[in-house]
Amino acid sequence: QAQLVESGGGLVQAGGSLRLSCAASGRTFSWYTMGWFRQAPGKERDFVASVTRSATRTDYAESVKGRFTISRDNAESTVYLQMNSLKPEDTAVYYCAATLRSYSSNYHEYNVWGQGTQVTVSS
Repeated sequence: QAQLVESGGGLVQAGGSLRLSCAASGRTFSWYTMGWFRQAPGKERDFVASVTRSATRTDYAESVKGRFTISRDNAESTVYLQMNSLKPEDTAVYYCAATLRSYSSNYHEYNVWGQGTQVTVSS
């Protein structure tokens, strides 16, 4: 089973950009659909974006469409989340996750999770 480690979070002003990375251990990274989720204090964990095994399909939450881009590099066993035009409401802990399903936006269907990285957007 893969292990996931996120990086790239931090503090940024509204309108700024951040790029999150999620590095996976193991040799089975290309088997997994990868997703990003986020959780703000006192709120449920929400779907942000996902990318299928060969990156033929990407899905986004409506709230981030046009601003965020998910991508993956199977050779490097890494998935990325480029976040542009950040807003204060994007503030949350961002989690990388993996599922063997073809695609999914349901966090219950992801069975491998990273530890999370904090993203804070100031107004």
